[in-house]
Amino acid sequence: MSLGPVMMDLVGTTLSPQERARLRHPLVGGVILFSRNYESPAQLRALTAEIHALRDPPLIITVDHEGGRIQRFRAGFTDLPSGARIGEIHALDRARGRKLAHAAGYVMAAELLAHGVDMSFAPVLDLGHGVSTVIGDRAFAEDPLVVTELARQYVLGMTQAGMAACGKHFPGHGGVMGDSHTELPIDERPLSALKNADLIPFARLCPTVLAAIMPAHVLYPRVDAQPAGFSRVWLQEVLRKAQRFSGAIFSDDLSMAGAHGAGDLGARARKALAAGCDVVLACNDPDGLDGLFGALSGYVNPLSQARITRLHGRPAWTAEELPASADYRASRQLLQSLFSESP
Repeated sequence: MSLGPVMMDLVGTTLSPQERARLRHPLVGGVILFSRNYESPAQLRALTAEIHALRDPPLIITVDHEGGRIQRFRAGFTDLPSGARIGEIHALDRARGRKLAHAAGYVMAAELLAHGVDMSFAPVLDLGHGVSTVIGDRAFAEDPLVVTELARQYVLGMTQAGMAACGKHFPGHGGVMGDSHTELPIDERPLSALKNADLIPFARLCPTVLAAIMPAHVLYPRVDAQPAGFSRVWLQEVLRKAQRFSGAIFSDDLSMAGAHGAGDLGARARKALAAGCDVVLACNDPDGLDGLFGALSGYVNPLSQARITRLHGRPAWTAEELPASADYRASRQLLQSLFSESP
């Protein structure tokens, strides 16, 4: 069975019979986990093993596990620094900042892979303009060249561990105050201004470094009348053609308020897929999933299926083997030393 375009979430720490049935639906291609799905490392390994065993090829298991305030699994996992903390160190010591970015990506990916999680939606490529509260310290820096440099090192760390990287939130969420979880933010800048700032990290990393991209639920009215995640201009003309991106495109969560203008859940999914998304995230609305499946009945995109399948994790170690890795121990020690310093 091929992997479908829907990525769904789960209610708790174990699968219900209804969730098992939905995960076997041909329109489903993956699962995104949240803190509510985590109890312990052993529980997580059991959950991911059960999810992977449901299908062939296995479903893609993802999570938002960037570091800082966006880290879904805590107990039993290494505390990861925020992007801004790494950026602060980089401003003082460029070489150390690069090493920290690499170590953060490596440890994050190695630990998740060892517990059965295929991919984290990271790194954040948004610029820290000091405007967006939802981005805030998730951004490495305001300078797009610094963001590019540190994100590249973070991705190299992920790649070394065996995990594909997903840059977000294209074409940049950092220039607007609004939070797309609760409203549709509007960025009035023209394309020329975005090209000279927020788009730079995407332009430099998309062609060769990133396996996936997540667009923002942000409207850029001087570029297109549709928010980025529903826009053929952004996804086809800019991302695919101008930036030569050939990887997978994930919508941000379609339950977010920034997506509500596209209609009900089924309509949002159809519009996102028509614009160029390969996968749509449908979270926090389990009652809406069956209607979503009906709205997408018969949908098949072989190219998207191929892009999704390439995102399976390639773990080098089991959870038991990982502590013996010299690279892992050294990277983890470097990160832990950061938390003993004053910010």
